Amino acid sequence: MKVLKWIGIVLGGLIGLVLLAALGLYAKTRLDFGKKYQVQVESIAVPTDAASIERGKHLATMMCMECHQADMGGDPNWFNGGGLGSAAAPNLTSGKGGLGAQFSDADFVRVIRHGIKPDGTSVFIMPSTDFVYMSDQDLGALIAYIRSLPPVDRETPEPHARFTFLGNVMYGAGLFGHLLRADLIEQMGEVAAAPPPGVTPAYGEYMVRINGCRDCHGQQLAGGKPGDPASPLAPNLTPGGELRAWSEADFIKTLRTGVTPSGTVLPDRFMPWKHKGQMSDDELKAVWAYLQSLPPLPTSTAPAE
Repeated sequence: MKVLKWIGIVLGGLIGLVLLAALGLYAKTRLDFGKKYQVQVESIAVPTDAASIERGKHLATMMCMECHQADMGGDPNWFNGGGLGSAAAPNLTSGKGGLGAQFSDADFVRVIRHGIKPDGTSVFIMPSTDFVYMSDQDLGALIAYIRSLPPVDRETPEPHARFTFLGNVMYGAGLFGHLLRADLIEQMGEVAAAPPPGVTPAYGEYMVRINGCRDCHGQQLAGGKPGDPASPLAPNLTPGGELRAWSEADFIKTLRTGVTPSGTVLPDRFMPWKHKGQMSDDELKAVWAYLQSLPPLPTSTAPAE
């Protein structure tokens, strides 16, 4: 009986420790999500001419519609993690439930470029760590396009990221990576100015950055394991990988059709080629020039972040 009593005491102690650890991780997550950030928001000119709005639409097609939908009215069910929680992509228009009716131009600059919402907290998942590199001209054009959109009446749940207790504990343990973008941007320091548009490696690097290619293919673009556990390994984009046998025409055709020269079909759930393939021919040629300028690296299977 004494043995059983001590086993019960030990098990009770272990359960208590696990519960305390879980409560600590839960509290850490909630503190992280509630952290407030201060930033000096740049004054960005938001144009009204048709050419700028068309440029903004082009950028939104590549970088925003994948999550916020083609009408930019958001997606209430963008992610459903079952017992872990869910997340919504907000409505960006001026319709019912849309941020367009609430946000000033400065609010859009703050959230897109700095990953900070009007209440001072960080965005979740939205890749402001990529958009921080966007030029003032492109950022102004993107906001101009958002302002030009017809209103869509579609409400998305608040807060947009809603973890269960288990989801909070797992996020606090680092199992989902670091998805509060303002914190990461705060650590980045000063960002170099964007290069002028052109079919150049420098402009290709700019397009790679704002389109978030490194989020899946790794910081050196040598391949990697994206954060989504279901995602396959992202391929090596340097001349050390499969692209060494490709031509510029092969690269452009792959991004346009979703099929590689070897016949591999790109899984659009993980590689949004339907959006990235909307780049102009010159933009894709610039990206190709940049990728070809990289040193040939062995393929990596390490986590992309």
